[in-house]
Amino acid sequence: MEFQNRLYDLRKRSGLSQEELANLVGVTRQAVQKWESGASTPDVGNLVALSDYFGVSLDELVKV
Repeated sequence: MEFQNRLYDLRKRSGLSQEELANLVGVTRQAVQKWESGASTPDVGNLVALSDYFGVSLDELVKV
């Protein structure tokens, strides 16, 4: 599973909107939308914040 699909799946399973996840991580909703569409990828700090929030390792979050 690619990163964008994994992020979408984790967000949906947590019952969060893109806006809610953006607020938790400290980015815009548009940034989350770009990550989920594959148009961009989060920087290392945001990857760490996402992995911490969802309780998964960075490997689980980003490795195919």
